[in-house]
Amino acid sequence: MNNLLETITKINDAVNSFVWVKIGLILLIGTGILLTVVTKFFQIIHFGHWWKKTGGGVFDKKSHNKKEKGSVSQFQALCTALAATIGTGNIAGVSAAICLGGPGAVFWMWIAAFFGMMTNYSENVLGIYYRRKNEEDEWSGGAMYYLQDGLGSYKGFKVIGKILAVLFSCFAALASFGIGNMGQINKITLNLESAFFSDVTEDITLFGSVKVIPLVIGIVLMVISAVIIIGGLKRIAAFAEKIVPFMAVAYILGALLLVIIHITSIPAALAAIFRFAFGIKAVAGAAAGIAIKQVITQGCKRGVFSNEAGLGSSVMVHSNSDVKEPVKQGMWGIFEVFADTFVVCTMTALVVLTSGFIDLETGLAKEGVKDATLVAKAFSSVFGKGGEWFIAAAILLFAFTTVLGWSHYGSKAVEYLLGTKAAKFYKIIFVLMIIAGALMESSLAWDISDTFNGLMMIPNLIGVIALFPLVKKITDNYVSRKIKSEKDVKPLLSYDPKLQKEHEELVEKGAE
Repeated sequence: MNNLLETITKINDAVNSFVWVKIGLILLIGTGILLTVVTKFFQIIHFGHWWKKTGGGVFDKKSHNKKEKGSVSQFQALCTALAATIGTGNIAGVSAAICLGGPGAVFWMWIAAFFGMMTNYSENVLGIYYRRKNEEDEWSGGAMYYLQDGLGSYKGFKVIGKILAVLFSCFAALASFGIGNMGQINKITLNLESAFFSDVTEDITLFGSVKVIPLVIGIVLMVISAVIIIGGLKRIAAFAEKIVPFMAVAYILGALLLVIIHITSIPAALAAIFRFAFGIKAVAGAAAGIAIKQVITQGCKRGVFSNEAGLGSSVMVHSNSDVKEPVKQGMWGIFEVFADTFVVCTMTALVVLTSGFIDLETGLAKEGVKDATLVAKAFSSVFGKGGEWFIAAAILLFAFTTVLGWSHYGSKAVEYLLGTKAAKFYKIIFVLMIIAGALMESSLAWDISDTFNGLMMIPNLIGVIALFPLVKKITDNYVSRKIKSEKDVKPLLSYDPKLQKEHEELVEKGAE
């Protein structure tokens, strides 16, 4: 058995390294740069417009009110997407990037997020444009559909588009059980045990090896998840709409308080981010190259893990929005990356870098510092046990909402492959796997699902790159009509002529 696990681990490490280091990050950043250029730096030039339509208009009733059956509101779609993206990556992921790549990793996290804004924007634009109603009259969209009907519409690419759509769906479904379920639940369990049950000196077990405390935590989380997940997207979205803003604001305020306490360290922390952006050590030759590669890889990789731009995952819930204009939901995608990385991840980075546990002169973590507990250690050093409880609660909410969001992603992938009935069966299996996540001790499941994350990214980005002329065309069309107020410009809303006509009538009436 051990030999089998070792073999699986070696194979997974080789595939993971190839997917993420050899081609993945280059493909990700390259796609973001391409889309930023062809949309004429939309995230900067039209900052005021997309901010007004998203974060700046968050209290606008139009973004909250759902208008049709089988859809959720624009704000609910955003919250559900943020539920899946704001997870342990925003806490443990950022601290890991800094410990492994130094303070400079934060700089590359920002770079990845800047270009990732337009990757996420483009995914959502394509998701809305190529979506369709399923047999239960609910919207279904995602990378699998724009691969099948977008890439597949090119001469000679019909079969290739279909194959890539199937591969994406398979990888997404498999990843949902790991990073979207067991990995998150395992982090919740470990943090709750550390924060609230550390005084239990001996593990209480059942049947010889099953630990009672993780089992109880797993059962409680499974029951709560079942009530929400099996209730469908509307119940997930309703829960996310209430919890996500609360958890994000609470964490940001807690982190902000800690940073204010260490306010004198902020200039040195910011200086370290830029000083070490091109290497941990100021040495010459090959060693410098290795250091720079480590910094860039860790920053970009952890940034993508956090905001998921380029994976094609969040587009599956954004496509359920009641919006008719593809660009409108695309702008929510820009805001999603902005909120996740530039706000939440930056706050975590400042907490870590001003805590004193990272040597800002060398850029290295001090002896005995572990990335998994670094943020909790930073909070507890100021607030005592209460700080550790706060981080345990934050990870509980962050990771649990990630589980809910990914349950929808996985169900949509299964729906594409096997139909809506199979998707319902998938949800039951997904909920039951929560117990396994609470009890598992090996990181292999997390590592394998990390690989599947990278594997689903590749077909998605192939589709986005192939369809960038369409993204440019839809964006230019929207800018002409909505920003430049040009008349007699017919909107581009759907690949389906029937849906195009229906949506066009709504847009003309001002119902959109």
